Amino acid sequence: MHRAAVIFSLLAVLALAAPAWAGPVVPDCCSPRYKQEVMQSLRQLQYKMSIYGQPPQAGKGLRLGVYQAAAAYGPGALEKNMRRLVKAVEAAAAQGVQLLSFPELYTSGYTMTPAQARQVAQSADGPLISRCQKIAAQYKMALIVPYAEKAKGPDGKPQYFDSIAAMDAKGRILANYRKTHLWGKEERANWSFGDKLCPVFKVNGLPMSLLNCYECEFPELSRILALRGAKLIVGPTAADCYDTAPDGKRSALPYPDISRNLIPAYAYANNIFFAYSNHCGYESLKGHQWHYRGNSIIAGPHGDVIVAANHQQDTLLVADLIPGFYGATHPESNYLKDRRPKLYKELVAPRADFLPGGWVYPQYRQGREIIPPEDRGK
Repeated sequence: MHRAAVIFSLLAVLALAAPAWAGPVVPDCCSPRYKQEVMQSLRQLQYKMSIYGQPPQAGKGLRLGVYQAAAAYGPGALEKNMRRLVKAVEAAAAQGVQLLSFPELYTSGYTMTPAQARQVAQSADGPLISRCQKIAAQYKMALIVPYAEKAKGPDGKPQYFDSIAAMDAKGRILANYRKTHLWGKEERANWSFGDKLCPVFKVNGLPMSLLNCYECEFPELSRILALRGAKLIVGPTAADCYDTAPDGKRSALPYPDISRNLIPAYAYANNIFFAYSNHCGYESLKGHQWHYRGNSIIAGPHGDVIVAANHQQDTLLVADLIPGFYGATHPESNYLKDRRPKLYKELVAPRADFLPGGWVYPQYRQGREIIPPEDRGK
């Protein structure tokens, strides 16, 4: 009788669990609406670190900081976010950080209409970036500052870019990168397309470069930067879980967890360090609300997770990145050396056949995407 009871119990459990086998379970990082005191705890800055006794010496590596936080957005956001930027720099300086990164469009907040984007955008040599340069020099810390940029286009008319300014510990500009791969209709409505990949530059002697959010998901881009000599890629991002509509319905699919699906893999494939620098918390616009994943991470050349943030927590990640502490990934082979470029012409062909009838790639002129007429309905 005892054995029969056990078997019956197991069958009951399996019957109850059966619906879960009907299809894949979609992970959901979005937290419930907690009480105020719990929400306040998530806005307390948490530290997660993987560091040695002293920051790396110049030419040996870099102590990188990644600041994940719920940024202000909408009217008055810039001043609020700049005050928090200074506090983040102070917190990072206390930990010996040599380079500190912020999330995509951190200074203004990511969510905005085209009119708001034009209102908050500033030139690369305007008061915002000049202010950040002074902060970098004051604290002797290199900074990666994402911002909304206004620039004069080839026709003399203003253009607006989702940009990232990188500056060294003396406040000198190392790169001003304009996002080249825009995500979705909202970004295309707000911004022009950049037309150049970020150069490779050095911070504390470590060669590095930048990608911006959606761009972190393209293997071609991280491979190109690695071929140019980058040992670190930092990707500020604004990756959410869901868009919740005014009627309470979520978007059909969650945004994938890139920090666990791709970032370690691309770090491994290129034998580099790769940092993903995301927002957390919420932003809303016209009744829509975005819940950011908060999945910031620093991955190592062996695909190892050096340090990672909790999904909803304001967090300062700090890690010492020292290439000399990593050996080869294979006993006799090397992905970068063993490439055969002559076989890769299809990667830059103007047409591909992954869709029925083929796909003709858009062209880009003066920051605009030109869709071929035959593909406008696809």
